[in-house]
Amino acid sequence: MKLSKKKIQWIIRQKENQESSGVIAEIQHITRRRVDQIWKIYQDTGTIPIIGKQMGRPKKQITPEESDVIEEAYHRFRYGARMLEILMRKVYKTTISHNRIHRYLMSRGFANSEVSKRKQRKRVRYERKHSMSAGHIDWHHDANSGLKICAVLDDSSRRILAIGEFANINTENSIAVFKTVVREYWLLCPLRELIMDHGSEFGAHRRDENGCWDSEYKKYLETKGVHPILAWVKHPQTNGKVEKWFDSYDRFRYEFSSLDEFVVWYNNRPHGSQDFENFESPELAFWRRLPQEAILGMGIRVFGW
Repeated sequence: MKLSKKKIQWIIRQKENQESSGVIAEIQHITRRRVDQIWKIYQDTGTIPIIGKQMGRPKKQITPEESDVIEEAYHRFRYGARMLEILMRKVYKTTISHNRIHRYLMSRGFANSEVSKRKQRKRVRYERKHSMSAGHIDWHHDANSGLKICAVLDDSSRRILAIGEFANINTENSIAVFKTVVREYWLLCPLRELIMDHGSEFGAHRRDENGCWDSEYKKYLETKGVHPILAWVKHPQTNGKVEKWFDSYDRFRYEFSSLDEFVVWYNNRPHGSQDFENFESPELAFWRRLPQEAILGMGIRVFGW
């Protein structure tokens, strides 16, 4: 129960009149410890305690040793406090609460206080069981460089399958990026479905009254046996996995000397949507979640089973 200034004044008067903390606590519907805490502050300072200030234990400061561990863990994994707490406990054998880690990250400018993340939100996360069962493709404009980025992300493992940086967004470049997926993965396991928005670069903006559409990009996918799926109109969550990934691109891309180096780092760092406690990365999840027939086929090709 939140105490007002009048209630605190009343508690102090009752204590001055030798009333027991237990009786006061019962009347005010608070704990006896809270009553004793208010009384002690008043006795020590001679002033009425201010609500919400100096009513609890002082915050424990980060030691130089702890700051070194937080710095190393952050620059290695580039995660926020909640995930860094787990990684530091597992990798560095150091236990620091995520609240203290967050305060340190904020003091160094590595984190911000986001009001939207303070509220508990209901989440319904859907993902495919197997790698290469569905992918997401989308374009992104990098405000810093002016480049346009096209990426294909595996729905199940969150692995980046292909990416390109271009001067322009168009169908030709969209096909070029997907050709990388075909070149690197088709012998292993062809992608079954590809989720995209209604952008003109995919030709999906020209739908008829029945919702059907046709385009050069769609025809190319169909020649490869890929079923194109359009995201719901005004529902970015349908393609949200790759759109969220572009946040990582904006934050960390230019901390690496090349696009390939950045993608390798991303694909091989532990990912919160996978077995994070055991440091599973999108790369490891991709191979673990491949369909059994793809693994068997790879064994036949490599070992002649």
